[in-house]
Amino acid sequence: MLAQEVIRRKRDGEPLSNDEIAFIVRGITDNSISEGQAAAFAMAVFLRGMERDETVSLTREMMNSGTVLDWANAGLDGPVLDKHSTGGVGDKVSLLLAPMIAACGGFVPMISGRGLGHTGGTLDKLDSVPGYDTTPDLGKFREVTASASCAIIGQTQDLAPADRRFYGIRDVTATVESIPLITASILSKKLAAGLTGLVMDVKTGSGAFASSMEMAVDLAKSIVSVANGAGLATSALITDMNQVLGSNAGNALEVMECVNYLTGEHRDPALHEATMALSAELLVMSGIARDTDDARTRLQQSLDSGAACERFAQMVAELGGPSDFVEHADTHLPVAPLVRPVFAESPGVVTSMDTRAVGVAIIELGGGRRRAEDTIDHAVGLSGVCAIGDALDGDRPLAVIHARDEAALDLAAQRLRAAISVGDDAPATAPVVIRRIGQADT
Repeated sequence: MLAQEVIRRKRDGEPLSNDEIAFIVRGITDNSISEGQAAAFAMAVFLRGMERDETVSLTREMMNSGTVLDWANAGLDGPVLDKHSTGGVGDKVSLLLAPMIAACGGFVPMISGRGLGHTGGTLDKLDSVPGYDTTPDLGKFREVTASASCAIIGQTQDLAPADRRFYGIRDVTATVESIPLITASILSKKLAAGLTGLVMDVKTGSGAFASSMEMAVDLAKSIVSVANGAGLATSALITDMNQVLGSNAGNALEVMECVNYLTGEHRDPALHEATMALSAELLVMSGIARDTDDARTRLQQSLDSGAACERFAQMVAELGGPSDFVEHADTHLPVAPLVRPVFAESPGVVTSMDTRAVGVAIIELGGGRRRAEDTIDHAVGLSGVCAIGDALDGDRPLAVIHARDEAALDLAAQRLRAAISVGDDAPATAPVVIRRIGQADT
């Protein structure tokens, strides 16, 4: 079989066979297919698309390009569950959902990623915790998942290596925004983790990859259809990303917000609703809960009893973080030298937010990467970010900026004033969860 012939067939819009897709994925994995050929294949798929069966085949082959975890003999007495988000600004749900599901009887071996573009990454947040190992070997990953019932780490060399190389090629060839390729990339890693259930958080709005509702629905349906076709029970919630999720945005600041959420000191309403809705979806899907009401009751009990907080603390400690992290997070997390509020130019009500621009402002502070090799400043970011509908005056700022120097702080203030619109009348309240996509909807 010749790579150029497979590429030609896809270029001309023909469906590929399982054997042809397996050949391409094998070549991507072992480098027998050149970078140019892999890029040409990606562009052909980007332009011509894939049918559902082709995407299922691509997903399975990428999953099988490396180790596939099997939890059957790990001594786990509950379902193996996970959640994945398409990314947003201030999205810290993973750090909350994992210990909450763990406290309710599930096991969450979560393989997460770093920030991409203007969106934050779960691993970058955890890197702000001193000593936390986001790249343990698979033995340690299994051990912590079994003992703490949750472990959040990054993609290892063993899991879906075809995706690692292929994504790097897509990233520099303008072929990232392909629904079949996004679907296969996400699900190959999740299937390799040996899950029994997955919930997708597909964000839409000004701060989301899928900025339009139409694209969000298409992506959600693709992921749900392909995942279930590959044998993984999956549903998706389309959630709002027209404003920062939660009060804080920036790595250490988001971890601090998570600690405050788990201890009950402060729970932002929108963040709480997103976390509860996604977590409840997993509990019902897995049979832990009878229905959504039962699931929400169990999840609230996990918070009120402190059980979820204990799971989080145990996970942090067992992956190398401080044993007293929850009790003294404010002393363990890095702190920016300059902390100052930024106010709107005139009082009024927040009417809209360019959430992508807010994410870019955090990158410019040093809280994200302009290039893949950049080092992140985990201390910088925003706290107390306003929400749409909030009334602003001389006491209530747009946000509090945490910066390394005056120049960065002044630039962030300019960016925030330009990104957040203030007017006289509050807009209608938008739901956090916009739509659910299940297998029957695909």
